[in-house]
Amino acid sequence: MSADESARRDVREPHDTQESRAASRPQPQRPGAGQSAGNGRGNSAGSSIGNSGGKGLRKTGAKTSAKTSGRGTAQPGPPGLAARDAATAILLKVVRDGSPLGPLLEAGGAPGFRALSAQDKGLVRAILDAALRHRGAIEDAIRKRLERPLDEKAHRLSALLHLGATQILYLDVPDHAAINLAVTAAGRDRRTAKTKGLVNSVLRRIARERSEILASAASVKGAPDWLIARWEKNWGPERTAAILAAHADAPPLDLTPKSDPAELAERLSGDLLPNGSIRLDRLHTVSKLPGYDSGDWWVQDAAAAIPARLLGDISGKRVADLCAAPGGKTAQLAAAGAIVTAVEKSASRMRRLKGNLERLRLSAEFAEADVFSFQPAESFDFILLDAPCSATGTIRRHPDLPWTKREDDIVTLRELQQKMLAQAANWLKPGGILVYATCSLELEEGEEQAHIFTKSHDMFEPMPLKTAEFPELQDFCTPEGFFRSLPGMAFGGDARGVDGFFAARWRRLN
Repeated sequence: MSADESARRDVREPHDTQESRAASRPQPQRPGAGQSAGNGRGNSAGSSIGNSGGKGLRKTGAKTSAKTSGRGTAQPGPPGLAARDAATAILLKVVRDGSPLGPLLEAGGAPGFRALSAQDKGLVRAILDAALRHRGAIEDAIRKRLERPLDEKAHRLSALLHLGATQILYLDVPDHAAINLAVTAAGRDRRTAKTKGLVNSVLRRIARERSEILASAASVKGAPDWLIARWEKNWGPERTAAILAAHADAPPLDLTPKSDPAELAERLSGDLLPNGSIRLDRLHTVSKLPGYDSGDWWVQDAAAAIPARLLGDISGKRVADLCAAPGGKTAQLAAAGAIVTAVEKSASRMRRLKGNLERLRLSAEFAEADVFSFQPAESFDFILLDAPCSATGTIRRHPDLPWTKREDDIVTLRELQQKMLAQAANWLKPGGILVYATCSLELEEGEEQAHIFTKSHDMFEPMPLKTAEFPELQDFCTPEGFFRSLPGMAFGGDARGVDGFFAARWRRLN
């Protein structure tokens, strides 16, 4: 099997939740003894696709063509070039323009990507996942091997070098194939045609010095300086180092079962985590797993499954799930027997939510509205607000996040969260429970937000989490009684840990 085919096979089909889309991104492979395409780092024993064991570049025979970036007529290119062209265009959108990666890889996304075959789309996902996950180390390797810095406007040249180096360092693609395709791509665009020699020499040097580069990669910052400075201030240097190390590894695949976790874990040959989540090796075609068609489970990081559980016994009770899409938490609430109202303002995300619940054979009431325009007919017994946030706790699933966020975003989101939380409080019955959650590592979106709400709402009393109530969460319960997880924190003895999440809860006084 060719290197391109090997990389392409390491791709999962799109499935049912936002968490699952992140989990399904192809896992890049570091070259090394005994590694073959599709046999990713950090995976446990288990059935997976893409474990071909094949190496070496073999042309697939598929005819591909690429435009010269709007400069000249379309000319046929060698196999694999169209995929690299698409990856280059998407990388530029992410790192230059700050566009989120996800929408560019979905229907209606980047035109060059949409036109590719399913196999080439898988290859592009693999390249971009590795390029963004290891961006700091890759940029450092390129910078040290240039005779002079690139012009700050040389965006396409920078992207070509970055993607070529990505394949050499982190994907199971032969060096000569990665280098030749990068040089060819440079030569087909007049903006970079004169840099073919530079591309060739820099990438050849990176290939020669691969072992040295990978050995020092862990010491290179894996996120922008402003973000690392925040984490070191809030969590300390040691915790920050653990967070960055977790981001460098693609995460495992966690499932939330609809019922009987132990039986499902045995059926799937997965690990049963203390909270009832089932952890699998990432390399699975999710829709081919047992129980997918029958709706026995959904993809959801173990930490993302905690906030809904903090509500307690909700069977037969009215529960509002605010900002509900893509539906992982809605499914939890419905499976627990609640009468759920899922509130979501986005029409497209609401369609996805409904489709997910249909597969799971679960039901809910739906309100296509934002939190500020929603007008419930009656109050709720329980409310779960999983608020929009910077999502810095999910970088290991979304490696583009560090490069598309700005510090100003956190300020804007903090104000929105505060208003949403205050609005949600109006709809809770006396004696009812409110849970607020975010997938952020930032204190302003978590701990500080909870303190502000408590001080400004004297009709709500905090309900601190206690280890007696949730013994499995003892490492995640803060002194104030909040739930706080950070990437790099082991869970149930599994060193792969969980995403970064925050949750707090209150009871409305009578």
